[in-house]
This record gives sequence, structure tokens and C-alpha cells, in this order.
Amino acid sequence: MPNRLANETSPYLLQHADNPVDWYPWGDEALERAKAEDKPILLSIGYSACHWCHVMAHESFENEQIARIMNSAFICIKVDREERPDVDGIYMAAVQTLTGSGGWPLTVFLTPDGKPFYGGTYFPSEDRGQMPGFPRVLESMATAYAEKKGDVLQATSEITGRLAQMSSPRSSSEPLNDELFLAAFNALAGGFDWENGGFGQQPKFPQPLVLDVVLRQWARTGASAILEMVELSLEKMARGGIYDQIGGGFARYSTDDKWLVPHFEKMLYDNALLVSLYSHTFQAIDKPLYRQVVEETLDFVEREMSHASGGFYSAYDADSEGVEGKFYVWTAEQLDSVLGEADGRVVRAYYGVEEGGNFEGDSILWLPRDLDEVAGELEMPEEDVLAVVERSRPKLYAERATRVPPGLDDKILVSWNAMMLTAFAEAGAAFDRTEWIERARSNATFLLDNLFDGPRLLRTWKAGSDSTLGSAKIPGYLEDYASLGGALITLYESTFEQRWLDEATQLADRMIDLFWDESSDAFYDTGSDASDLFTRPRDVFDNAIPCGGSSAANFLLRLATHTGDMSYRTAAENTLRSVREYMEKSGSGFGGWLAALDYYLSSPKEIVVMGDSEDAATKALLREVHNRYIPNRVITGANTPITPAPTPLLEARVLVNDAPTAYVCENYACQLPVTDPAELAVQLNL
Repeated sequence: MPNRLANETSPYLLQHADNPVDWYPWGDEALERAKAEDKPILLSIGYSACHWCHVMAHESFENEQIARIMNSAFICIKVDREERPDVDGIYMAAVQTLTGSGGWPLTVFLTPDGKPFYGGTYFPSEDRGQMPGFPRVLESMATAYAEKKGDVLQATSEITGRLAQMSSPRSSSEPLNDELFLAAFNALAGGFDWENGGFGQQPKFPQPLVLDVVLRQWARTGASAILEMVELSLEKMARGGIYDQIGGGFARYSTDDKWLVPHFEKMLYDNALLVSLYSHTFQAIDKPLYRQVVEETLDFVEREMSHASGGFYSAYDADSEGVEGKFYVWTAEQLDSVLGEADGRVVRAYYGVEEGGNFEGDSILWLPRDLDEVAGELEMPEEDVLAVVERSRPKLYAERATRVPPGLDDKILVSWNAMMLTAFAEAGAAFDRTEWIERARSNATFLLDNLFDGPRLLRTWKAGSDSTLGSAKIPGYLEDYASLGGALITLYESTFEQRWLDEATQLADRMIDLFWDESSDAFYDTGSDASDLFTRPRDVFDNAIPCGGSSAANFLLRLATHTGDMSYRTAAENTLRSVREYMEKSGSGFGGWLAALDYYLSSPKEIVVMGDSEDAATKALLREVHNRYIPNRVITGANTPITPAPTPLLEARVLVNDAPTAYVCENYACQLPVTDPAELAVQLNL
């Protein structure tokens, strides 16, 4: 018989709806029952694409004997971390405080009022070496709560006290200056891998937020060695197994330091942030590889991660048929069978397929050798090798499509969608692809039409059984408001449609009303209307995605430039001051914050392009703007002069001699208006 999770919309929760465990979703019903029966809570947090979450589910949550222990001694709550990042953030911090590490699946034992007293990650179904089996852990925690409640309550008091201290802002009166940015850059640059690109050793994550900081430092200094850090990383990732060489898109991370063996799950946010990074780097240095990666990745998202109404899905699992990576790997025999022996030989050489494989007897396709080396070995012209590869890829994709695919998490999350909206809009401008800008526009329309309950932005949307009508739920978090607001500004800068800037401004005002804390001059992650947690979380670390605070700072700084409302800039500045101490000590966990700091310290270029958007001369001026990497700039424009101007940047902007005209201003001074793209290029390079 299905448990209470059968009524949920999260694919992850629905995966556990038939467990013999009497699961509750997070909510009042579970918490009130725990208090009424004075039972401890077993909280299990994961997400649909998590491999070890699936393992623990199969080993323990599908086990009738283990389920009986869970149901007898605990109130059991299952949470999708992607739906409830607030719940995940609080209890992940608790487990990290207790054990020094964390991850998913996250397993936490709570008092009936929701306060943690013990936790860990994956527990096997039976004792394994020094790792206790899950039944033993369950019995120990049940006994501790029943017989040593005083000790348990003391432990919760200590943990919650430390959590409260960790979430308190540390506002600093020390200056926000270039020296701070440089210190943070030097701190993160020390971990760069000059052989394989990226940072650290295995497992290796792409870290697009950190690489964005590196690119910004290059823009500041012009140092070729700094640009080389970005180029090496982007090339190695694009040539690695972490990149899907057949279908496009990036996996979550690499288990080795060479980017060969991925953890095969594909997340929307990784691909969004990487598309933006490759687009920015293409603007800095025109390399065909970057264009190819952007095109293939966006094609993958449009083809496989898009709902017909305009939203983007969340993730693909790593597993298919219970085996990690099975969908993506090949044998030499399979390649030859699909392509024929002659083309198969070329493709095997190109993608590094060797006898015995490189992953559990099979082969992950990657590019370990340069084209000239492969062509030399095959005794073929390079262009002939590429021709074989290009005609082979559609055949391999079609063959792969006949396999059992990994599970799709088809819920639609606002903040993740906003990142992909930004990616489409930025790439559309950088590569002059109007269809990508149109895709960004359709996503923005979908989010604004479907994820509001009155004035309140909601977090998640899931299609109904007919795949069209859907429902939204869960009040949005700071990251949702800030990410969507920033994305709408990007869309405005790609289209000059005033609607998007107006919507962004309304989001900013609602965000400040809901999340700003006057007593600390910083943002909370949850709104003032949230009430189901024992503490109000404030996560200051940028991890795989920017945290809510850094997203808010970036959003408000850009909005202040567009609107001229300096109260937004003041809020951003105060938010930056709350993490100054952290930024100075560790750059790697503060990529989003450092981007905001870079903007704050700069004198953003204010670029206005006046002229009919369909006019070739207008397009030529816009190309000069979008062809180059200018990390701290805002751009606006209109077909004709507007009186009164909707924004200060558009005031008194006219067409010179009735021709499309560009204006460049910086640091409260403007250069002469120009109609010639070459003259605009000179001004932009100053």
C-alpha cells in the first residue's frame, strides 16, 4: 500500500511512495504527531539523481524488517532537498557540525520539536567494517532518546547553539576594496590544477562560479597566465567524459582528476552555469570549441530537459536499469555494429576507445588525444577524420536512444530555471542566435504566469498527468527571487523590452520585504512568512549554485545601475559586508559573492543603443557590444526616443542624424554618441 508520499509531486518523493516505511513529507502533520507521541524523528534527505540515495533506498527503505524498526521507533520524514533547500541546509550544517562531513543521502535524528541530535549520510543495511549498519544505528538512537533523554536534549542545545552562531552575519567595517578581491583570487588560484585544469584533485567539480572569478581577474589585469587557467579548464572539460560527447551537456562531476569518469547525473544548474561561462569566454577569446559546447548543450536542454509550456526540468539520474552510467558507455563491438568496421575504427581512435575499456569494462567516450595525432595514427587527413565523426554522432545518438534512459526529474524549480534562462539569453546575445533569446523569453513568460500565488513567488511546479496543466507549491526562497530577478535583467538587456525590467524591480521590492533583516543588514534565506523550522537559515556559501545572498547582491547592484535607485546598491553593499571575513579567507566557496564584489568595485559601463531593432545598422552596433567580454556593464536601448524615459539611462537619448546611435558612459561621464561600429569599438575598449 502506498504511503503518504503518493500524494506528492516530487519525483524523488514519489520514488519512495511504495516503501514499507510510513513516510511523511515535511510538514505540520508529521511534526505534530511526533510531539503528540513524544517520538524522535528520522529525517532522510536526498534527490532523484543521487546514486547513493538509490542504494540506501534499495538496501534499507525497501527492507521490511528495517522498515518495521523505523515505523515503530520514529516518525519518518522524507525530503527532496531540491524542493526544500532550507530544510536541507539546516540539517546538513548540523551533520557537518557533528561529523565534519556531509552529503546525500542525509540521515538525521531529531527531537519531536525538530532539533537534531545525531546524523550521518549513507548507512549500509548491515555492519560493514567500521561502518555501523542502519538497523544498529536505529536501535541505538531509539534507545538513547528513550533512556537518555537528558543527554539528547543537551546535545541538541549545543548543536542548535552552534548553528545559530554559524548563521549570524559577521558585518565588517573593513573596506570592500581591490585588495580584498585580489586576496580572494590568490586564495582560490593556489588550488588550480595546471595539468588538467579545474581546482583540486579527485573528485573534481567544474566550479563555473570560481572560473568566472578567474575570468574577471583576467579582465582586470590582462594577464595571459590568468586567461590560460580558464582556457585549460574549459578545453579539458569539453574533451573529457564529463561532457556527453554524443548528446551534449555536462555531468555533475568527475570522479578522477582528468575529467574522464563522471558521476553521470546531469543537473540543469550545472549546464546553465557552464553555458554562461563558455559564452563569456568565447567573448573574451573566439574559439570554435566554446561555440560548439554552447550549441550542443543548449540543444540537449531544449531537446531533453524542456516542458512544452516553457519550463526546464531539473535533472537526469546517473543510473539506468540500476547501473550507473549504463546508458552512456560503449564497447568497441557496439560501435562497430552501429557504424560499420571502417567508420567504427575511426570513431574508436577519436574517442579513446581501447581494448578492455576505461570504465568497468566499457568505454566512456572522450578526447584524450589531439586531432593531428589521431589522424596520423589512422593515416587519414584531419578533415576526413572529422567527417567520419560528424556523420557517426547522429547514428550513435539514435542507437543510444533505444536504451533504457536514466530517470528524469521533471519538476521545475524557479532558481534553476532562472539560471538556464540567463544562459539562453546570454548565449543568444553572444552568438547572435535570436531563437535562443526567444527561448529565454518563453521561459520567463512561463515562470511569471505559473509560479505566483498572488504576490508570492512559489518554488516549484510540476505538470499534471496530461503533461500540460500543472501545479505550483512551496513559498519561494531568497535564491528564487534573486535568481529570477537577475535573469529578467539579462533578458531585458537582450531584448530592451521594458516589461522584464519592471518585473525585476517588483521582484526586488518583494524580496527586500520578505527576506531583509533590519537588525543585521543582511538577507535570510526564508521569508518572514516561514514558520516550520526551529531556526531561520542564512547560508553564506556559494556551492554548486550561488547562494541566495550572493545572487541578491548581484541582482540589486545591476538593478541599481538600471534604475538609479541607490537603495538597492546600499542593500547589496551591506550584504557584501556580512561575508567580507569569509571572502578574505576562502575564495573558492564565494564565487558568486566575488562576482558581486567585482561589480561593486568597478565603474560599470552604461551602454545605450538607440535605433530600430530590425535595422542592420542597429544590429551592427549591438554586435560590437555583445562580441566582447565586459563583465561589469549594463546595456539598454529603444527603437525611438521615449519621453518621459522609463529609466535614467534612457533620458535624453536621441538618434544622431536619424541614424542608430550608441552612448557609452562610465563613472558619471559620457563619451560622445557614435553611429559607427568602429568608433563604438574604440570607446568600449577604453
